Amino acid sequence: MKLEGKNKPVEEQMEILHAILKEHTKLYQILKALEKSGLPNYYLAAGCINQTVFNYYHDFPLDYGIKDFDIVYFDPDVSYKKEDAWIKILQNKLGDLKVETDIKNEARVPLWYKEKFGKEIKPYYNVEEAISRWGTTITCLGVRLEKNHLVVAAPYGLNDLFELTIRPVKKGFNEKSYQEKVQKWKKKWPLLKIIAWKDL
Repeated sequence: MKLEGKNKPVEEQMEILHAILKEHTKLYQILKALEKSGLPNYYLAAGCINQTVFNYYHDFPLDYGIKDFDIVYFDPDVSYKKEDAWIKILQNKLGDLKVETDIKNEARVPLWYKEKFGKEIKPYYNVEEAISRWGTTITCLGVRLEKNHLVVAAPYGLNDLFELTIRPVKKGFNEKSYQEKVQKWKKKWPLLKIIAWKDL
């Protein structure tokens, strides 16, 4: 029987999320390696977390559809040199797992965002603020381990995650990008419920 997180108190939802993530062996090994890494104010975040939950409730292999593992952190030292050093440290620590990673210092993102996406964004105050701007309520999600306890950053809660509901977060996002994301996801995970951009 599947663990059911719908309509549960948030503390219970966090325990259920922890139990599901433990079943994804490689993801959990990443969490344990990150806990020992010394990386400042970090989370394993976004797609690898919510898609593990999608897969759990679809009875798919837990790594289905997950192309990489997003690791985000916040370091006031915004030099490329410092970020590159952390990328190399973490890739070395995770090398035996043979996983693709996307490692970003969220304090640096506003420095290159305009060149890549065509518009400026204000500097983030912390990594949790950065997470809160990632396009959908269930993408705005990060986790880490602290002494075998799961720490969760979920600025919009976990209800949408456990209800397999995709809801747009409009700040810093646009309708075209949202539509592209949800159409791609719906093909892979047909049980997803999509909230239309215009309905919010």
